[in-house]
Amino acid sequence: MSEDTTEELMGATYRALCKHGYASLRMQDIADESTKSKAALHYHYESKHDLLVAFLEHLYEQFEADIGADCGDDPATQLVTFVEDRLTPRGDGQKEFQTALLEIKAQAPYDEAYRERLTEFDQLIFDRLRSILQRGIDHGVVDDEIEPEDTAAFLVEHINGAQLRNVTVGASLETARHRLRTYLTEQVLVASEMEHSDE
Repeated sequence: MSEDTTEELMGATYRALCKHGYASLRMQDIADESTKSKAALHYHYESKHDLLVAFLEHLYEQFEADIGADCGDDPATQLVTFVEDRLTPRGDGQKEFQTALLEIKAQAPYDEAYRERLTEFDQLIFDRLRSILQRGIDHGVVDDEIEPEDTAAFLVEHINGAQLRNVTVGASLETARHRLRTYLTEQVLVASEMEHSDE
């Protein structure tokens, strides 16, 4: 399959998920969002499940590229920005997509392929946070008494929890961002570096 076709089908899958959700999604719904026929979709993917597994893999590759490697920003700024970005809505249809993604996550305990892909997302966020925290300790901008692994796990759990509460009960992401920023200010970052990250 060409890269252009892959991009088109992944975009169509995103739009169809936003419109129909996971449970009601049909291959025809995805075809309707693209220039391809339902038969063409089945040529590349045997089932909706196979297509959604490929979609999760595509999202992972995009996410991995987006967060990148350690850049030139100081670790304090990186840490705050990374956490807040995870709790910032992105574009039209984001709430609908997060709802559909939650439906997929609900299948993960019973579906190994979904579980493996979602675990990769979780591990990537954890690894990224742990790396930033360790760099922060090495540069003297993160409290050297914290454990990077424990703190990274805590942040991942709270990011996931905030996203879940936002989708299920409408809890404010802005409030969640504020609480985590306060936690970083008071418990993780050296005070002078937190002031610098506000500039």
